[in-house]
Amino acid sequence: MDNYSMYLPSYTIGDKAYDKVYEVCKQYGKTAVVLGGNKAMAAAKPYLDTALAGTDFKIIEYLQFGNECSYGNVNMVAANKSVIKADMIFAVGGGKATDTAKCVGELVGKPVFTFPTIASNCACCTSVSIMYSEEGVFVEPHFFERPPVHAFINTEIIANSPIEYMWAGIGDTYAKYYEATISARGETPEHFTWLGVTVSAMCKDPLLKYGRQALEDNKNHVNSYALSQVVLAITISTGLASIFVTRDHTPDYNSGVAHAMFYALTPIKNIEENHLHGEVVAFGVLILLLCDKNYDEFEKLYAFNKSVSLPTSIKDLELTREQLNKILPSVPNMSDIKHYPYTVTEDMLNEAFSYLDEYNKKER
Repeated sequence: MDNYSMYLPSYTIGDKAYDKVYEVCKQYGKTAVVLGGNKAMAAAKPYLDTALAGTDFKIIEYLQFGNECSYGNVNMVAANKSVIKADMIFAVGGGKATDTAKCVGELVGKPVFTFPTIASNCACCTSVSIMYSEEGVFVEPHFFERPPVHAFINTEIIANSPIEYMWAGIGDTYAKYYEATISARGETPEHFTWLGVTVSAMCKDPLLKYGRQALEDNKNHVNSYALSQVVLAITISTGLASIFVTRDHTPDYNSGVAHAMFYALTPIKNIEENHLHGEVVAFGVLILLLCDKNYDEFEKLYAFNKSVSLPTSIKDLELTREQLNKILPSVPNMSDIKHYPYTVTEDMLNEAFSYLDEYNKKER
């Protein structure tokens, strides 16, 4: 029997989430350096300052993380005097800032606490960082033994963040359910993987139920119940599912056709420049469902995408069929579908795109 350890994240969520910072963090020391993007730190600073006022806890410095989550940038930040001096690291912002901070924490041996200011991904509670080159080209995932110690998710800050991040985050999040369940189809995986596949339902169901209202509330800067449920799905449910289904000694149940489509499309300039990751992945899920011949689920998700303006056609992504014909041969070779219950072929993908094209004509 295999032996394994599982370290799970903990979190606090709500408009008073930062009130718990001192209580949770004081056992690790009395000083922290904040790493993040300038806009994110500006949004979080008033809440952090208020929460820590009157305590003996000190923020040594608010430090710009460097824009890119690269190994070179991680090494540069790790050498900063404030980072060396601080007892712990506070990661404030989105995925790249948080992933950089997690790597820095590992390098300098200091605990990391996360403070997401947008709801676009699950970086705040996962044990992996997505690494890029200095030029922003994807390099590899960098795995850790443990996730950050604690995530402080202030929904008031997120309610006032740009809506496009939650919008794209919804697409990237529900993909987790479809990709994990298909990847594990017909198998009886280890307990933690099975648990992750089961948890992945919470990456879809709350989004289809509350997603439209949450986006409306985000647009109007309303910190609502619907918004909090969507934030939890994006940041926590997806993080838990990812930790459970991604282990270095087991098959990868963490990806599938939707992400294979995304990575195949990234060389196209307008995809990289004009469209967010989760937006493209949301479109990829429609192709995933058509390849899977799950037409009932396709129609349900198509209707949801339409209701929140996530893409439902190649036109929505500014793509032509000629561009698709160039990239489709690469999709079956993507590592994202290396572990799949059936072989994904170019003919299967062409059939899916033809079906979607006809469906769009019918829906007009």
